[in-house]
Amino acid sequence: MALLTPGLLASAAVDIDQLSLDLSDGLQLGTKIIVAFFLFGVALDTRIGDFRDVVRRPWVIAVGVVAQYVVAPGLTLLLTLALGVKGSVAIGMLLVACCPAGNLSNILTHRARGDVALSISLTGVSNVLAVLVTPVALAFWSGLNPSAEALLRDIELSPWDVVAEVALLIGLPFAAGLLVAWRAPGFAARAQRFVEPGALVLLLLIVVGGLASQFGVFTAYLAVVVLPIAGQNLLALGVGYGTGRVCRLSEAGTRAMTFELGVRNTGLAVVLALGFFADLGGVVFVAALWGLWDVLTGLALATWWRRRTPRPVAAQPVNGAG
Repeated sequence: MALLTPGLLASAAVDIDQLSLDLSDGLQLGTKIIVAFFLFGVALDTRIGDFRDVVRRPWVIAVGVVAQYVVAPGLTLLLTLALGVKGSVAIGMLLVACCPAGNLSNILTHRARGDVALSISLTGVSNVLAVLVTPVALAFWSGLNPSAEALLRDIELSPWDVVAEVALLIGLPFAAGLLVAWRAPGFAARAQRFVEPGALVLLLLIVVGGLASQFGVFTAYLAVVVLPIAGQNLLALGVGYGTGRVCRLSEAGTRAMTFELGVRNTGLAVVLALGFFADLGGVVFVAALWGLWDVLTGLALATWWRRRTPRPVAAQPVNGAG
């Protein structure tokens, strides 16, 4: 199919780097509030005991973090080069790859009969590290793609500005949620039932509504980004599954690792795209569509796995890694 060749992809995307999505300041602020609310909900469902895997299985956590912030973005970089995507599309893909997991990965792991304790531990660690790692990783990996690096140089992106934004979007609400969960566990348990699903629904409505308001843009550029998004999503899920197998986890653990590395916090990616790449609508476009595709593929995989009872691990890895 000629449409899917790298050369034609680059040709069709000739204007996407100049694409500007006209989203109101109110919509952008609302998205930030919802993402912060979403992270607050993640923390409400997090207890200090949930980090026990960091101590009990440090090797697994360490490998998961390396796979998330090194292997997945590195392979995404190679994918952007292989497909010859334009700079804004590459930045959008790498931005998603450098974002941490959200609590959607925990929900999908539970639905898939995976190791929820491992999933929560990995989500907590990745979100704590994201405050510093996400901006640095984005700058590093984007700098290795010539088209993306040229755009970043033109807009003079400061990693420290991104650190401040991520700290506000992740650090403050996550710390507040942990405090509430510690001081008022009963209230946190009741509130968590409504905060997380409500924030997810509102975020999806904003993304869908924003895309609907830009329907002409959506139809014009969908063919440009559909292959990169689908390919990266499949790649991310594959890295997660492969990491679980390398760590010799049980099938339940492998399912958890698959969702932790394959399901990104695309709400955070959209907010960062709106905040720092306002004139590069292709970045926002990729992040928003990634989020929708992420939910669909994640739910499909979790539903398929739910019908299959996980088999116990045949052999435990050394050093307590399983």
